[in-house]
Parts: sequence; structure tokens; C-alpha cells
Amino acid sequence: MPKIKLGSHVKMAGKEMFLGSVKEAESYGANVLMLYTGAPQNTKRKEIEELNIEAGWEYAKKAGIEEIVVHAPYIINLANTVKPETFELAVTFLEKEIKRTAAMRSNILILHPGSHVGEGTEAGIAQIVKGLNLVLDNNKDDVFIALETMAGKGSELGAAFEELKMIYDGVHKRDRLRVCFDTCHVNDAGYDLVGDYEGVLERFDQVLGREQIAVIHINDSLNPLGAHKDRHANIGKGHIGVDVLRKMVHDDRFAKIPKILETPWLSEEGGSGEKTRPPYKEEIAMLLEE
Repeated sequence: MPKIKLGSHVKMAGKEMFLGSVKEAESYGANVLMLYTGAPQNTKRKEIEELNIEAGWEYAKKAGIEEIVVHAPYIINLANTVKPETFELAVTFLEKEIKRTAAMRSNILILHPGSHVGEGTEAGIAQIVKGLNLVLDNNKDDVFIALETMAGKGSELGAAFEELKMIYDGVHKRDRLRVCFDTCHVNDAGYDLVGDYEGVLERFDQVLGREQIAVIHINDSLNPLGAHKDRHANIGKGHIGVDVLRKMVHDDRFAKIPKILETPWLSEEGGSGEKTRPPYKEEIAMLLEE
């Protein structure tokens, strides 16, 4: 069996930029990583030439890291039909993020499908399709857009597998689409991974096809099944539990797929309570146990 691809979200900041990201991932015992090309809450981005990509990849090869995935910022909302400027920003910025993802030598850009902001599922999905067609019809980069499974909080789209299928069905270049399967979000959306692991995967396979999963976010959930909340918990500290998450990490059907932790940072014992310590080294080791 090939080596399990397991890592976490890492920072890209300071002078070292991507080189620092790789060093951080190595310190956790990771062999894949996920990053944002800038702050996820805004559009401020350094020039590609400032990202230290070459030095990062030189170090990555020695560290045994051969693959990275990029996450698009949260501010991209292709589903917005209410504010034209929000939709236009989403399209323009997604185009730039695809270019930056390709420059980073990643072929996966994870995207939250979007929120319909009160206008309804049909209108929101039609707008997502419109936006993806505007972006992908004229783009030739070797980058897949991995639509993330969502928890369904507020007016979020993509909590139901069928909603992702509706997006696929409307996109001209649907071969450029993939899915990022988030365990916390799937649980919060009402899919019972704990009680019916195989049934959930079978349902996904029937609706979209299991081969469409390009990334898996391995997160426990602070909330029970179907809560539609989206609050990640540390591995084994939530309603999904370590056994199910370990099962997914070791599932041979996903052996070639990067699995990424996005669990909360921890506070030091006896400290101020501020969350200053990443949990990823311990959680990666825990999940790799047979």
C-alpha cells in the first residue's frame, strides 16, 4: 500500500513564505500540506515572485513532501446574486487564485461553493455555475477546482451532495471540477459517518462518483449529526471520534488522496487560555496508528 498522504493547514508568511510552510509541515511529520496564498479573509496578496516557491520545493523534496493543495479565500462568494460587485470580485479573484495555485505547482484549489444570501438554492447554484463558467471557459491552467462539502449553516450551498451535482451539471468544463470531502461538514450536514460510514460513501458515489474526491479534510466536529454548525474539534474530542477518522485516513480507496487536518490550536496547560500550540504533530501520529 502506498504511504498515507497526511498533513495539515500551514501558514505562509514572513520572509520565508512557502519555504516556511514546508518547514512547518515537516515539523508535524506531514508529507502533504495545505495553505492559503494570503490571508483567507481579504484580497491582499504578495506577488508570485515573493512567495519563495523554488526554495520551498527544494526543501520539500528533501523532506519527503511531494504534493500541496491550495485553499481559496472565504471572501469568494460565487453564489451572490444580490450584490453584483461581490460576484464580480469572486470571479476576478478566483481567476487570480487559479494562476497562483498553478505557480505554486499545485493542481488543486479548494473552494467553498458559496452562500445564496437569502435568494434560495436554485438562484445561488445558477450563479455559482455562471461564475465557474466565466472563470473556467477561458482558463487553460492545470488546476482543478475542488468544491468543498459544506455544513449548511445559514444560506451555505453544497451541504447536500445533490447540490454539488447540480453545480457539476451546469459547468461546461466539468472535468475541471473535483470535491473536497470535509468530515466535520459532512457530519454537520446530516450524513452519519459514525453510524453508517459505508452508506455515506455509497451515497456520495451514487450522486457524484467517489473518484471526484480530490482532497479530504480530516476534522472532528464539536456538534452532533445534522447540527448545520461547522465547528471543528480536535481529533477524538468531538462527535465523530478518532476511530471513524482513522478509518478514513487508512481507507485504501483514498490512498492517493491528500488528507488535511484543520483542527483548532491548543492552549498551554496552566497558561492564559490563549490557543498558541498547533495540535498537528500529535494528531497526525494518532491517525497514522493502525
